[in-house]
Amino acid sequence: MTAALRRSFDSLSVPNYRRYFKGQVVSLSGNWMQTVAEVWLILSLTGSGFAVGIATALQFLPIMLLGAWGGSLADRFAKRDLLLVTQALMMIPPILMLTVTATGVVTPAIVFGLIFIRGMLLAVDNPARQAFVMEMVGPDRIVNAVSLNSVIVHSARVAGPAVAGILIATIGVAPCFGLNAATYLVMIWALKSMDPKRLSEPPKTDGSEKGRVRAAVRHVMATPELAMPLLLMGVVGTLGLNFQVVLPLLARLTFEGGASSYAILVSSMGVGSVIGALVTGARGKTGMPVIAGSALAFGGLAMAAALMPSLASEIPILALLGASAVMFAAAINSTIQLAVAPEMRGRVMALYSVVFLGSTPIGGPLVGFISEAADPRLALALASVSGLIAAAGAWWISSRNRVRSLLEAV
Repeated sequence: MTAALRRSFDSLSVPNYRRYFKGQVVSLSGNWMQTVAEVWLILSLTGSGFAVGIATALQFLPIMLLGAWGGSLADRFAKRDLLLVTQALMMIPPILMLTVTATGVVTPAIVFGLIFIRGMLLAVDNPARQAFVMEMVGPDRIVNAVSLNSVIVHSARVAGPAVAGILIATIGVAPCFGLNAATYLVMIWALKSMDPKRLSEPPKTDGSEKGRVRAAVRHVMATPELAMPLLLMGVVGTLGLNFQVVLPLLARLTFEGGASSYAILVSSMGVGSVIGALVTGARGKTGMPVIAGSALAFGGLAMAAALMPSLASEIPILALLGASAVMFAAAINSTIQLAVAPEMRGRVMALYSVVFLGSTPIGGPLVGFISEAADPRLALALASVSGLIAAAGAWWISSRNRVRSLLEAV
């Protein structure tokens, strides 16, 4: 058990990554705190599941539209310098959100607008962070580091909503925004304290932004090891990974709960996600068989979540669902990172962000509409179908690769 735990945290032996890890834990906890507060604020102001879907979509719409351009910037400039700029700018939306909520002038339109601005900054920040991991730890530790990044995200997914639920229930949503703004200072400190000489930066690219994006698309289309994982992530990202929309509606409409019930559902899924990430990091394996197995588990558990009769029975299923979801996403991410050409990493990881997060503007409103018009359980059933489709696709690709390897050996 001790050896497995050591393998799970292997990347923390790299000083730069260790600083990054600490900064991300704090910053992403604040980000999740803000996300929960935004969603609950929109639901309180409008009472509409479709509006919740729109709010979630607006956060990720810029990634769909501008993510490839953000990845191009990540390949042109030093990623650490770029992240220092984006992290500083990302303090502005929560400060403005704090101001309008504390003064009582908040409206749905203002919330939507500030969410969209935050999404525009995320379109540059996210691909830079995704690609920066390889520069800190190198190819030998990339599977472990991607899994630890999932630990960061989902640990924050536990801590952030838990704190947000307490604050919303006792004080209101405004403090969530103020605390999130302060957490970016920790991430800025972590980036500033790194040793740039220990970063393995790839050569910078030249040419127009449009030309670099086209080159990345051509690279993906010519490399099945990149194209197929991206396609599978697109299916699950659009139809299955919309829990920011489903969970608040599940808490309010299905289980007739409040902000605390929502925080419990998000936190339970986060706990399972952390466990799934640690297991993935300890195993250190990736590839189509891992993608197929985790997608199959995701599909089965999403259907089980759709059938749970009570909040108490939903909690453990969501924990297992969170574990399978993070194992699927980590397998896709690390498979792509290992297959991509170094000089293309920022742009290709931006395409990953487009299909992972940028698919939400399509799936978010759809899931919100289905949840409000019918039942949030139906949205979970749709997630199940997406997982089973991805599992079948990954299994088919894996089988074809095995047959091809056998023929080449003969």
